[in-house]
Amino acid sequence: MSEPVILVGHPAGVPRAQCNCACTEVTVAPSLVFPPATNTLWQIAPGLHRDHLPDGYELVFDSFGPARVYALNAPARDILNGFATPRNLHMIGATAGGISDEASACVRRLIDLELLHPFNGCTKLTPQPPDTLTAWLHATNACNLRCTYCYVGKSAEQMDEAVGSAALEAVFRSATRHDFRSVHLKYAGGEPTLNFALVKSLHCRALEMATGTRLALHESVLSNGVALTNAIVDYLRDEGIHLMISLDGLGQAHDAQRPFVKGRGSAAHVVRTIDRAIARGLRPDLSITVTSNSVADLPQVVAFALERGLRFNLNFVRDSDHAPVRLSADDQQRILDGVLAALAVIESRLPRERLIDGLVDRSSFHHPHTNACNAGQSYLVIDHRGRIAPCHMTIDRAVTNTRDPDPIHTLQSDISGFPHPSVDAREGCRECMWRYWCAGGCPLLARRVSGRTDTASPFCIIYKVLFPVVLRLEGLRLVKWVAPVA
Repeated sequence: MSEPVILVGHPAGVPRAQCNCACTEVTVAPSLVFPPATNTLWQIAPGLHRDHLPDGYELVFDSFGPARVYALNAPARDILNGFATPRNLHMIGATAGGISDEASACVRRLIDLELLHPFNGCTKLTPQPPDTLTAWLHATNACNLRCTYCYVGKSAEQMDEAVGSAALEAVFRSATRHDFRSVHLKYAGGEPTLNFALVKSLHCRALEMATGTRLALHESVLSNGVALTNAIVDYLRDEGIHLMISLDGLGQAHDAQRPFVKGRGSAAHVVRTIDRAIARGLRPDLSITVTSNSVADLPQVVAFALERGLRFNLNFVRDSDHAPVRLSADDQQRILDGVLAALAVIESRLPRERLIDGLVDRSSFHHPHTNACNAGQSYLVIDHRGRIAPCHMTIDRAVTNTRDPDPIHTLQSDISGFPHPSVDAREGCRECMWRYWCAGGCPLLARRVSGRTDTASPFCIIYKVLFPVVLRLEGLRLVKWVAPVA
């Protein structure tokens, strides 16, 4: 019998592509709870998702455990299967004529990884509040594109210096009061590069405030990619400001969804900007909005990202007052088919780096979480007039403003502004094995479709189909790039 091998896909420290959403979820830390015993009986953890992989490996993922994907070779798999009936090491040795040092070490490893649970034990999920306060700064209401799904009513209004300064003071004030360890500023709009002088000014002021409050500072610019000059690219690179660019396709699909004001397509401009940014030493993340109209071209844009080694998120389209979206059964099937085709492209050219955490809309395998986002909890949106809302999708329905002594407290206290129940309280989610990975999906989308936030996302059926496929991608990556060389 060869030595048992367990390959581990660690999400900790793996950079996730930035997104244009409230991506600082309230996470949960699974921990085993059981009475101490000197002769503990162990059994296979309940809720394991398993799948066959090449070269005799098997994918194992605990849907109620830590955010890790495992690939077990045949000897390790057989040892795990030996605990289908609860037993201890002494019992295994008695039935197998003694247990080897390698097998004993493998058992201890399976226990450490929580793939084996104590008999009559249980898993306790402890909320882990995020340590970062994220603020969306709506630098301008103006935009040089007219995207079909945009939730912002366009105008020429811009955030000025006074409003921007007050916004930063409000953010850092709340961050300090609530003992956050870092602040993440997202400069957005509209198109923030149309008011880039303000972005530069706020960046300098934010650096000073971060130093004064001893808070770590992270910054991102969310751009459509059509007005990024070399000077802007170089500034973002030199100042360490992250760049996210929206790209929905490489041609007609993008052009139809993200045209210029007068209807001309923008795809060619965006692609040139991305390649120019890479050449100048700035590697953007890509935000890919998936609609039933553009999804047929999704494999091509995913291949584009893989060829350039760019991180990306697949974000399913949202319905809004300014841009109503049809989500019929046919639309959802087209989205599912297109995403599956894109995942097949990833399988055909598996990258060395883990990328599964941004492939299924608001879902994430970076850590288990009870809410799809943290809007109104550790995420706030400040518009160009200084009004504050819990989510950029509700930017027209402000709850408070920058004069508030503690805006994040106000948002947390006003659940009517963004009712966001835990996934354990959402109908259709409570018994689902995947609930701590999708967390029920966007509650606003659920309310737009069903009138309720305490029910599952209309994309639920898509999530359930995609999760096993996405996990398999990570298992295949482990076997290809992490497996020990014979």
